[in-house]
Amino acid sequence: MNIKRCEENPIVRPGLFPWRNVSVFNPGAIVENGKFYLYERAAGSLRPFLTSIGLLVSDDGVHFSHLVEEPVFTSAMAGYPDGSVQDARVVKIDGLYYMCYALQPHPMDCWPTGQGVPDYYTQAYPGWEDCAWSMITQSGIAVSEDLIHFRHLCFVTPKDIDDRDVVLFPEKIGGKFALLRRPICRQSVGSEMDRPSIWISYSDDLQAWTAPKLVASPAFSWEGGKIGAAATPIRTGFGWLLLYHGVDEYSVYRVGAMLLDLSDPSRVIARTRDFVMEPEAYYERFGLVIPNVIFPTGNVVKDGVLYIYYGCADTAIGLATVPLRELLDHLLEREVTSCKGQSSVCTLRNT
Repeated sequence: MNIKRCEENPIVRPGLFPWRNVSVFNPGAIVENGKFYLYERAAGSLRPFLTSIGLLVSDDGVHFSHLVEEPVFTSAMAGYPDGSVQDARVVKIDGLYYMCYALQPHPMDCWPTGQGVPDYYTQAYPGWEDCAWSMITQSGIAVSEDLIHFRHLCFVTPKDIDDRDVVLFPEKIGGKFALLRRPICRQSVGSEMDRPSIWISYSDDLQAWTAPKLVASPAFSWEGGKIGAAATPIRTGFGWLLLYHGVDEYSVYRVGAMLLDLSDPSRVIARTRDFVMEPEAYYERFGLVIPNVIFPTGNVVKDGVLYIYYGCADTAIGLATVPLRELLDHLLEREVTSCKGQSSVCTLRNT
């Protein structure tokens, strides 16, 4: 699988403004009127480690500049002035732009260890004492009419479940909004609900959601015990193309691909046995926060080419490209595992 990294990687780096001095990573992406828009997750310091969402624009998908000099979405806009918002995924449906984001409601300090996941210190911030557990993440949706001015619309996951990797499909399916998510219910140890997996929910109005239904769980060694949706699904003639991430026992983040049925995306049509990307370049293997991370939260198709925007070691943003048809051929004809949709239904409390 020849996915080509951009020679100018990392294409977006920290600095320039105080709110993004330390790191920029995990961007959402959308193309509108021939221009590429990136929604970066940015941090201004490690202590406290607080992140907000900035907006960049490009004519060629490689060279980006800030459209505005302040974040376009912050935790304060969601009602949590001391928290963080992260990992924006943006889609356009019926003329409106919807940003899925994850929220951590209170501050924390980040102490990189250089050996995997950092030590996150929350004890200095008493707000966490009221949460179900430390560093719990709730996910929400913000909405905009112009790609720039966003307002919080709703939360789509409950407060007492760690639920992130939330991604809207870019169109309604069967007349309903469709949402991928990764709920973790720690009260159900040993069940599918406690394994970080990909689930799907539906809604008529973005407010009330069906109980999540299992789409896919970790199945291969490179995925370790955790997978989650990465970038926004892309409609193709063969199904919804979904890039997803897997995390092995050494906290190495790799990228896989699967095809979901167009009319019933809970059904997996095909799934790569092996990863299609893993950390190789220096900027993917070493970073300020977490080493050995490729985390693609943004992808768009332009002129038949899939542009994959990904976080590099939680420090910078990289770009990789591949002809869309080449990736689909890889999925359909080579290292493919055909799967039947899993019918397990999560019994977590619905929002």
